[in-house]
Amino acid sequence: MPRILAALLTCALSAALATGAAFGLVTALSATPEQPNVPLVTFPDPSGDRSAPAPSTPSADR
Repeated sequence: MPRILAALLTCALSAALATGAAFGLVTALSATPEQPNVPLVTFPDPSGDRSAPAPSTPSADR
C-alpha cells in the first residue's frame, strides 16, 4: 500500500509541475513585446513615371 501511495503522489506532483511549467511558459511568451513588422527589402513603386521593362522573348536557338 505505501508504494501505491508514493506512486500516486509522484504522479500528482509531476502533473502539477508540468501544468505549472506550461502556464509559466505561456505567460513568459505572451509577456514579450511584439516586434515591429518592418520589411527588410523594399521595392520601388511600379506605378511611378518609369515604365516597366518589356518582357524578353525566349531565344529560338535551343
